[in-house]
Amino acid sequence: MATPVIMPRQGQSVETCIITQWTKKKGDAVRTGDILFSYETDKASFDVEAQEDGILLDIFYNDGDEVPVLTNVAVIGKAGEDAGVFRVGSGSRGNPMWLPGSSGQQSNDNIHDKTGQPHGVAPTPPRLRISPRAKCMAVKLGVNPENISGSGPNGRIIVRDIETAGQPQGVGQPHGVAPTDFEYTDKKLSNIRKIIARTMHESISTSAQLTHHMSADVRKLLALRNQVKAEMEKGGPNITLNDMICFAVIRALEKSPEINSHFLGESIRTFKKIHLGLAVDTPRGLMVPAVQNVGELSLKGLSGRLRDAAEQCRKGNINPELLASTAATFTVSNLGSYGVEIFTPIINLPQVAILGVNTIIHRPADLGNGVFGFIPVIGLSLTYDHRAVDGGPATLFLKEIKNQVENFEVRI
Repeated sequence: MATPVIMPRQGQSVETCIITQWTKKKGDAVRTGDILFSYETDKASFDVEAQEDGILLDIFYNDGDEVPVLTNVAVIGKAGEDAGVFRVGSGSRGNPMWLPGSSGQQSNDNIHDKTGQPHGVAPTPPRLRISPRAKCMAVKLGVNPENISGSGPNGRIIVRDIETAGQPQGVGQPHGVAPTDFEYTDKKLSNIRKIIARTMHESISTSAQLTHHMSADVRKLLALRNQVKAEMEKGGPNITLNDMICFAVIRALEKSPEINSHFLGESIRTFKKIHLGLAVDTPRGLMVPAVQNVGELSLKGLSGRLRDAAEQCRKGNINPELLASTAATFTVSNLGSYGVEIFTPIINLPQVAILGVNTIIHRPADLGNGVFGFIPVIGLSLTYDHRAVDGGPATLFLKEIKNQVENFEVRI
């Protein structure tokens, strides 16, 4: 019996997903576990695997299509079986477009009857097919969707249609220069790139951010790192310098609980537990997974949790709920491995601060008894939201991180 392939639902807040690439085509034989296609939410990318052996009888959506979650996107079965009954709008077995809060039983014809309209915008006809994200974008860009021919399934208007309609003519062309005078390539932003752009811009434009810089002697950390390397040859865990810095940050947060907070506009929410966000560079873009309840972890335990979170981000199977900025109470962003000596990290709102970790350099220092020499120091850059934290407490917190790093005493 033929079986539909359904667009998964990743998190309660996800309404639609974008198919990025089909790895199988109509008519291909597939086996259980074969990757059928990849898709993106606004936070992460995922793969969908075949749940049974058979033939990919039909594909209902193409690369780049925005698809409501819990919708049939393809059918697997035996050669000769009817796949059309699973197509959206075909009948009882073809599941309809999903709406937030619905059970998936509403028909396509009245999908927009009860969705509501943004304030001040004239209602669109009930039979206008447009995705929720496309409708929101149309309002922001001042685009009338009634004048647009949708490129999505069954003429449905999707985000890229609104983007195209809202783009001024001649964008990308210098004034007075013919198009043939320049060679260039346009690449549409991925869903993840869009969410990064939006959140970074919102963070800078809606908060009062200030950065303090300080350096810390890392001789003890480097000595411990050499010990870790020796233990690794005997099968010990690989505890990195970043793991040690994060461990020091956690200890500092315990002494400065006001930094372990969210700024909510009219109030500040201070958390009893520490949930650490870790900035991870992935092929799909920057992700910041939250490693929760880290205050109770040993250095070895913290290292394992941080490594698992980073690996899940790179593989694209991280829980989307852990990527929400509200899932963490403080974030660490480490650019030391890139050789960056100083930078200004951007706060992951509504968190009130973020620590940037820089590369290790050598500076002259008094070694005692009139002896001067060069010691390794690491740069620490703390960006804080001045709406929530004043300069004095922020500096004391940064100084406490420095103190924790310079007096690091942990057995592995």
